Amino acid sequence: MGKQKSYDTAVQQERAILVGVITPGEKEEQTKEYLDELAFLVETAGGVVERIFTQKMLKPERATFVGTGKLEEIRAFVKSEEIDVVIFDDELSPSQLRNIEREIGVKILDRSNLILDIFANRAQTAQAKTQVELAQLQYLLPRLTGMWTHLERQKGGIGMRGPGETQIESDRRIILTKISLLKERLRLIDKQNETQRKNRGQLIRVALVGYTNVGKSTIMNMLSKSEVFAENKLFATLDTTVRKVVIENLPFLLSDTVGFIRKLPHHLVECFKSTLDEVREADILIHVVDVSHPNFEDQIHIVNETLKDIGAIDKDMILVFNKIDAYVAPEEDDLVAFEKGKMSLADFKKSWMSHGKMPVLFISATEKENIEEFKTLLYDKVKEIHTARYPYDNNLLY
Repeated sequence: MGKQKSYDTAVQQERAILVGVITPGEKEEQTKEYLDELAFLVETAGGVVERIFTQKMLKPERATFVGTGKLEEIRAFVKSEEIDVVIFDDELSPSQLRNIEREIGVKILDRSNLILDIFANRAQTAQAKTQVELAQLQYLLPRLTGMWTHLERQKGGIGMRGPGETQIESDRRIILTKISLLKERLRLIDKQNETQRKNRGQLIRVALVGYTNVGKSTIMNMLSKSEVFAENKLFATLDTTVRKVVIENLPFLLSDTVGFIRKLPHHLVECFKSTLDEVREADILIHVVDVSHPNFEDQIHIVNETLKDIGAIDKDMILVFNKIDAYVAPEEDDLVAFEKGKMSLADFKKSWMSHGKMPVLFISATEKENIEEFKTLLYDKVKEIHTARYPYDNNLLY
């Protein structure tokens, strides 16, 4: 009897290369950080990055984003290494997408498409699924011409989840009809959510905000003693989670929201504005920052800009630097760190504490460091607003 053949049924990771352009005024290290984040996005989507290509240019090429020589270099590498997908760090125009795909002959994605794909994979509730599908169709609409054959050749994988597969044979009219139906569905869901929020009674609302992957869900789990999905991936939380929390005798509502990120696709921001109503209607924002991240100050800026966009920047805020256990202070002879202004944690704390604009805390949610101090500050803040708003409240627990 002959040997039985064995087959590997494990899902193969798609092999990807990343492409970024360095324009004047942009430092190489900044581009590297952006591409590192793009690599993390690819990992989150289930792919593996084999190589990163960059090119210094005054501005991206109108037809192919990168120059002819660089495109040839990418094409040769894709062919020799059997790469599945090429991902660009900026949004490509419909014509760039078509031209590059014609030259290279494999699936081409841009940053927006990759983020939309992760959202499609992470969406759990009807609201999140509707928001993502709407954003994907709005992204697809201007790219319809000449894309059907491009889509038909794909066998799923990164960038092809969600409506990309089910709408292949649709035309512009059908997609426009679908967009209006999804918008209507979202309006109904928003109305239901608004009713739910009104029914929550006289409770102060606190919302966790911050860049993606800074530890918001871990803090949520710690404060509410509930199991909210948390892992070391971008956009682990997509749906807003609201929990009732009690510190000492004081109940309040705590919500965990989707993490922000630089260059979020415009359609996605628009579609998720309703999800961010929890942030807009919160009384207190806890802005969580990953202090161990080398570019946390940029991340703070991006979060503040997003809060400004949704009209929530002027709220009472507590700035919480998380992951102090992972903060790496420079060695005494570390000149590079010194030049970059990197300092010991003690000096760093002093510099931020002296800002005086808002309360600042340094914690480690995983190691439970300074958690009691955090709870006390949060309790005082909530109580201050609660007693001012409801002086004769019967809601406080005694």
